[in-house]
Amino acid sequence: MMNFEYPVQAGDFTNAGSASSSVKKTLKQLNVDPSIIKRVVVALYEAEVNVVAHSHGGTIYVVIDNDKIAIKLEDKGPGIPDIDLAMTVGYSTASPQVREMGFGAGMGLPNIKHNVDYLDVKSEVNVGTIVEMIVNF
Repeated sequence: MMNFEYPVQAGDFTNAGSASSSVKKTLKQLNVDPSIIKRVVVALYEAEVNVVAHSHGGTIYVVIDNDKIAIKLEDKGPGIPDIDLAMTVGYSTASPQVREMGFGAGMGLPNIKHNVDYLDVKSEVNVGTIVEMIVNF
C-alpha cells in the first residue's frame, strides 16, 4: 500500500493538476492498466480543479492498494449547498474570472461520477467539502 498527500492552494490554477500528474506517473510505474489510469486522472484532475476554483484550499489524500485507488479531497470553503444540483451537468457556481480561464463549465462532478466506481460527497455550507472516490483495478 502506498500513501500520498498533496496540498492544494485556492486559486492556484498554475499548479492545478499537479497531484493528478504525480498519481498518473506512479500508476504507470506500477503497470496499472492505461484505461484505469485515464479514469483516475480525469476524476482526480476534476476534483483538484474544483478545490482550486471553489474553496479556500485543501488537501488531497491518495491510497494506492493492490486492487484499488482511494482518493479523498478535503477543503475549507463555502461548501456545496445542494449536492444533487451540483451533480447536474452544466450547473456551476464558478466566478466569471474562473470561467474566463476556461474552467467552471459545470462538468467537474458529473465527470468524476462517470469515471469512478464509488463517489461520496459531503459538504457543510461555510465549512467545506469532503469528496471520496474509489477506482477499482
